[in-house]
Amino acid sequence: MKTRIPFDNSFAALTGGFFSHQAPEPAPAPTLIAYNLALGAELGIEAGDDLAEIFSGASVPGGAEPLAQLYAGHQFGNYNPQLGDGRAVLLGEVISAHGARRDIQLKGSGRTPYSRGGDGKAWLGPVLREYVVSEAMHALGIPTTRALAATSTGESVYREGAKPGAIVTRVAASHIRVGTFQVFAARGQIEQLQTLAEYTIARHYPDANGPEGLLQAAMDAQASLIPKWMGVGFIHGVMNTDNCQIAGETIDYGPCAFMDAFASDRVFSSIDRNGRYSFANQPDIAIWNMAQLATALLPLMPDPDAAVERFTVMLHAMKDDLRAGWLSTFAAKLGIAAPIDTDAALITDLLALMETGGADFTNTFNALTRGDASDEMTDRSAYGTWHARWQERLKGESGAQALMATSNPVIIPRNHRIEQMIDAAVAGDFALFQRLDTALKTPFTERANIADLKRPPSKQEIVPATFCGT
Repeated sequence: MKTRIPFDNSFAALTGGFFSHQAPEPAPAPTLIAYNLALGAELGIEAGDDLAEIFSGASVPGGAEPLAQLYAGHQFGNYNPQLGDGRAVLLGEVISAHGARRDIQLKGSGRTPYSRGGDGKAWLGPVLREYVVSEAMHALGIPTTRALAATSTGESVYREGAKPGAIVTRVAASHIRVGTFQVFAARGQIEQLQTLAEYTIARHYPDANGPEGLLQAAMDAQASLIPKWMGVGFIHGVMNTDNCQIAGETIDYGPCAFMDAFASDRVFSSIDRNGRYSFANQPDIAIWNMAQLATALLPLMPDPDAAVERFTVMLHAMKDDLRAGWLSTFAAKLGIAAPIDTDAALITDLLALMETGGADFTNTFNALTRGDASDEMTDRSAYGTWHARWQERLKGESGAQALMATSNPVIIPRNHRIEQMIDAAVAGDFALFQRLDTALKTPFTERANIADLKRPPSKQEIVPATFCGT
């Protein structure tokens, strides 16, 4: 039986240079590593015996219209006028069982017109990282792209030596980014910019009123997303505008990481040498990215000067929205359903205690869910004072423990476990990959058989830096 994917493509129908038609490079000896059965069913895919061929690029399924998208972007604050899908091919779109339009994209499928000298391939490590982490984020309730499949290609790619080639099949609300708008604005291609805005509004924000409404909707989506990242200790690592999706999903899991010991300025990305995308900087970077979107939309406004004033007010308001989202997220982690302004001090004082003592982020909040985190703290006297304040604040709060149980995961994709998973998989052992993928599907459920996965790294296991893997 051949796999059937019910494609219903719309982006491929756009004219004006938004993409280049591009078939994936066929993998020489594909093998299916993983297929997300539940997600496939949600997308209406009838899985056959050719999944490895389809999700490795060896066979293009009927109805697909493969293409590589064009975009630009600010990378660490520096504008690159043309980026685009340098190692990804969008097969097409489907309408999910929930009525949502979803992209299906092969990532690591070979060169495209936007590869800029690269080979367009991916190796096994980043593919498995994206598969596990994106699915974990979904289970945590955080908007994200999804992983449909992982395949090995049967060839070697070269990244400081030969590595096993692989492809991840990514599912997204769309792959339209801030950088997609930037490239046409920078080129002065106003007709294409207008077409893109209208398409994006129709696809993602049908209630938005014109470019200004689109900007506000995208800002709201980012203001909702970033506090959710911070609530689980997630650090994206490369919040460039080409990695900032208009629909508000987490996208492009390169040098991403989850914190172990809490540090507000924590950086993992090996290429983020100045800490631009550190944990604490993520809200400000989200605003900066939205300012670039606002700039790109200005040519569509009838009075750009007046629009600058309105957009500036909107961007200032986004800071307040992010702050409110942060307060709501962390208050829930402490069992407070309706936070007030003074709760911010309760939260920041706890975080300061955690940072001073090097307390594990996830395990501290998990311990608080059970009532007490003194075992996580080095300064138990200061913690005792804070704990008394917290208990006093919880008086009159009904359902605090239940709220905390759904706000504080017991398990996250810890960096050292991800690295161990990759090392084992390169050696041909996928047992840890399968175990992590299964365990992370229920991140809020305590059970005995995940005790080792909850454990912070030993000194020898600490992963000090993460890499894009491109």
